Amino acid sequence: MSSAGVEATRGGNPNLAAGILGFALGGFIDGILLHQVLQWHHLLSLVEGDALRDIRVQILADGLFHVLMYGIAILGLWLLWRARGRITGQAADLRLVASALLGFGIWQVVDVAGFHWLAGIHRIRVDVPNPLVWDIGWLVVFAVPSLAAGWWLMRRADGPDEPGGPRLRGAPAALAATVLIAGPVALLPPPGVDTAIVVFRSGTDAAQAFAAVAAAEGRVVWASPKGDVLAVDLAGGRLGPLYANGALLVSTSPLAAGCLAWSRV
Repeated sequence: MSSAGVEATRGGNPNLAAGILGFALGGFIDGILLHQVLQWHHLLSLVEGDALRDIRVQILADGLFHVLMYGIAILGLWLLWRARGRITGQAADLRLVASALLGFGIWQVVDVAGFHWLAGIHRIRVDVPNPLVWDIGWLVVFAVPSLAAGWWLMRRADGPDEPGGPRLRGAPAALAATVLIAGPVALLPPPGVDTAIVVFRSGTDAAQAFAAVAAAEGRVVWASPKGDVLAVDLAGGRLGPLYANGALLVSTSPLAAGCLAWSRV
């Protein structure tokens, strides 16, 4: 076997890479749709304890969840690149799409069964009389179709194949592009919103926080009970004075976690 052939066989499993990317996409959609756009729950919405009920902790937990999804997506992209030499045959694209759909569906099952029912840290909706109905409805709408479509496509791909057939690149490129788009979307603030959520360092009191907003030429429109998290109208204001006077994170900052910018006042 040639050195190129040996490298191809050692390149890893492209279907595993596609499944990991589908899993990460499920997490991105969860974070973008449920944490940000609809705001039906935070990651730790149902965790007991005064310290964990603090909005700062809730925001931090959502941010760490997004960091984890980025890590999984990067792992999937790296594995897909490493396995590119094995993406051959007439059904290669079909297998990749099937694996991505299975990974997407598996995320939904892991989220609902693991985080909602076993761990009990949140539900699809935490503000309804019967959250179980929403959990099951989410599985029916997102998990079941994805798993069924992935299984069906994988069965189709298991037909006769030619190992030496042409290498197909459509599905790998499309899958990688989808992940590379979904990740940055999670960082985007909502359009047409001038209100910024400002999280101050631990130990910053309300007087210091309000003074920081005044220095930034902003206007406070909402404050947490402790005054360490503020919603600030920054139309025409500046970010520098906020960070200089104790702000830890401002949702309009270019590198800030986007989920913070979607928080409702």
